[in-house]
Amino acid sequence: LMKILQYPFQLESRECFVTASIGICLFPKDGEDVETLLKNADTALHRAKEMGRDNFHFYAQDMHDRALDRLMLEQDLRRALEQGDLELHYQPQLDLRRHRIIGVEALLRWRHPERGRIPPMLFVPLAEESGLIEIIGEWVLRTACRQATAWQVEGLPALRMAVNMSPRQFLRPGLAGTVERILRETDLEPGYLDLEITESLLMKDVESAIATMHELKAIGVRLSIDDFGTGYSSLNYLKRFPIDQLKIDKSFLREIETSRDDLAITLAMIAMAHGMGLTVIAEGVENEVQLAFLRANDCDEIQGYHIGRPVPAHEIAALLQKAPG
Repeated sequence: LMKILQYPFQLESRECFVTASIGICLFPKDGEDVETLLKNADTALHRAKEMGRDNFHFYAQDMHDRALDRLMLEQDLRRALEQGDLELHYQPQLDLRRHRIIGVEALLRWRHPERGRIPPMLFVPLAEESGLIEIIGEWVLRTACRQATAWQVEGLPALRMAVNMSPRQFLRPGLAGTVERILRETDLEPGYLDLEITESLLMKDVESAIATMHELKAIGVRLSIDDFGTGYSSLNYLKRFPIDQLKIDKSFLREIETSRDDLAITLAMIAMAHGMGLTVIAEGVENEVQLAFLRANDCDEIQGYHIGRPVPAHEIAALLQKAPG
C-alpha cells in the first residue's frame, strides 16, 4: 500500500501526493472479534503517527497500556485545574549590567495527589493535544500577572513577568484581546509582561504570527523569542518580527568551555541581536564559568540554576536578597 502511494494521483491537470499512516493488528493474537481488532489497529495507527507519519506500526500490548495511562492522565489533568493542583513556580532573571534580578519566568508545575510531581515535558504536550492548553494557558497568564501585581503591592521591586505562549494559545484568534483583558483585571502595567514565543511556533504561520505580535505590541507588552537557535527561522523573517529580546537556548551553553562551535554561535547570536537593537537573555546558566563568559561578551541578562531554581511565589523575596552579582 505504501509503495503504491509513492506515486502521484492525477487530478485534472494537477499531480497530488498522498501519504498513509497504517496501524496493523493480527488475528487471533491481538483480538478475536471485530471490535477488539479495530480498536487495537487504531491504537497502532496512532503510534505510527507519533513516529512521524507516512509509516506503519504493528500493535503491541504495551501500546494499549500507554494509551490507557495517557487517557487517565488527561482526565486527572482536567480535574487538576478545577481542584487547584496546578501551581506556578518562578525562576529569577538577572541583569548583568545592573547586577540585580529584574524579572522572573513563570513555570507551570503539577503536583498529582497520587503520583507526586509530574514533569512538564509529560503533561504539557498532553494538554496541547487535548485542547486543555488554552484553558490552562489563560489560567497561567492570569495567575502570573496577579502575582506580579501582588509583589509590587508588598513593596518588592517591580519585576518583569515572563510567560510562555503555547502554539494553540498564540495562534488562537483574539489573543491580544485576552491579554489586554487580563492585564486590566489584574491591574498590571503592560510593560511588566513579557510573552515568550518559541522560534518554531512563529514559523508555522509567519504572516499570522507577525499580525498577532503587532497587536500585542500595540498593547505595550514585551515580546521574546524563546529557545532561539534551535528552530528554523529565516533571518529575513526575523527582522520583521516586532520583538524586544532573544533568548539563547541552554543547549548552546552546556559545552561552551569545550565546543568552539557553540562558543562561536553564541557570540554571533549576541552580536546579531544587539545589531538589531534587541536585548539578549541566556537560559540554563549553571556555573561561574558560563556566567563570566556571558558577562565578558556583553550578554544582557541570564537565567538558570546558578542564579536560582524555580521556586514558589513566597520564596522570591529571599532570592532577591541573595542573588549573586
